[in-house]
Amino acid sequence: MKKIIFSFIAAMLSIVVVAQETSHDAFIVRNLDNNTERFSKVAREIWENPELGYLEFTSSKLLVDELKAAGFKVETGVAGMPTSFIATYDKGGPVIGFLAEYDALPGLSQDAVPFRSVLVEGGNGHGCGHNLFGTAVVASGVALKEWIDANNIQATIKIFGTPAEEGGAGKVYMVREGLFEGVDAVINWHPGDRNAANASTCTAVMQGYFKFHGITSHAAGSPERGRSALDGVEAMNMMVNMMREHVDQESRIHYVITNGGLAANVVPDYAVVEYMVRHPDVTEVKDMWQRVIKAAEGAAMGTGTRVEVEVVAGIYGLLPNETLAKTMHKNLSIVGGVEYDEAEIEFAKQIQTTFNSPRVPPLSVAKEIQPYKLTHFPASTDVGDVSYVVPTVGLSTATWVPGTAAHTWQAVAADGMSIGYKGMMVAAKTMALTGKDLILNPLLIKEAKKEFDERLDGLVYEPLIGDMAPPLHFRADQNKVR
Repeated sequence: MKKIIFSFIAAMLSIVVVAQETSHDAFIVRNLDNNTERFSKVAREIWENPELGYLEFTSSKLLVDELKAAGFKVETGVAGMPTSFIATYDKGGPVIGFLAEYDALPGLSQDAVPFRSVLVEGGNGHGCGHNLFGTAVVASGVALKEWIDANNIQATIKIFGTPAEEGGAGKVYMVREGLFEGVDAVINWHPGDRNAANASTCTAVMQGYFKFHGITSHAAGSPERGRSALDGVEAMNMMVNMMREHVDQESRIHYVITNGGLAANVVPDYAVVEYMVRHPDVTEVKDMWQRVIKAAEGAAMGTGTRVEVEVVAGIYGLLPNETLAKTMHKNLSIVGGVEYDEAEIEFAKQIQTTFNSPRVPPLSVAKEIQPYKLTHFPASTDVGDVSYVVPTVGLSTATWVPGTAAHTWQAVAADGMSIGYKGMMVAAKTMALTGKDLILNPLLIKEAKKEFDERLDGLVYEPLIGDMAPPLHFRADQNKVR
């Protein structure tokens, strides 16, 4: 009889817990539904003012203003970056962090239409959806704050405004400053063409400029008196390209000559090449970067030039946390995907005709939730450094028409209209529900930290950037000759 009574009590308690959880979920989702128009306007305003890394003054202010109006205490200009911020709502309890990005990309200006239509020739555009990224995080944080107030819950929300993800790696400087100390878990997301909340790894990366200095001279009249900086760049590129045969097959090496001289009849005394080196293992990245530096030094020696190396970014790959990822996947499944109306279907069909791909996924992918799995993608993000100091989780939602590639005009177009906003709100709801779960279930945080420690396996995080200052000039100076 006692067993029956105990079983009955346990069942009733389970029903109460589920009912409470459902009530909490409904409060958060309803709050975000009621504020969809408000945050869509914020996302659109950032989209209309696309700003490059470390130059996001308008974008960061828009987000800061929303957070201040909601009752957050905001500190701006942290870690030596004028467009960074930390917004805190402190009610004690567990500390849940969120990452907000808001920088755009150069050369991707595009109207919110399903055909190529440049708004500003050579202008910027949100080809990675960071106008949605930062806005969804703020929406999620505000909804969670209002849920905390309504239910008299002890918890602290910290929203980290992180500049220059698209080159410049602002999060790394915030990590180096110890700004994530005391945070129990970090939540983030990224725009995409489908809905998934997977535990994921990615590649670590080193990025920088190799600036060659030579001696100018008349290329025909007195070439013997010149020393071509461009020769230095080309010799370096040749050696690095030969190196490709002798690196691990998962390696990625990219370069672009950003300055090759000014006139063919003048021996160039200055030339610049930008390199990025990637690999899933951060130790491999360190080794390859040193080999690239040696190639540059050899090229300079052989061409009678001088080379200086300017590192602009060094970031770790992602450290996955399946404890958090499975929780986020559960919440994404509750929220569901993106449903298109008739106008959005026509927009999506038209934009899919512009894809340079033989296989285009059906539009129904936008409303599907992808099965959970542990994944790897070969790109990089400065979220990686955060994931090495605090348990971190992320998701992707269908803000773009299925089949859209990142960093394209098609992505920019969707980021500035309703398809993007719908995906943004799916992300906001999922992040807020995941934050709620972490706040109400301290065992979940404990398990996530245990997994975090196991995956670190004794590794001590050290920033790849050393003691260098944030490269605030990175985008502002990239098109200058010197």
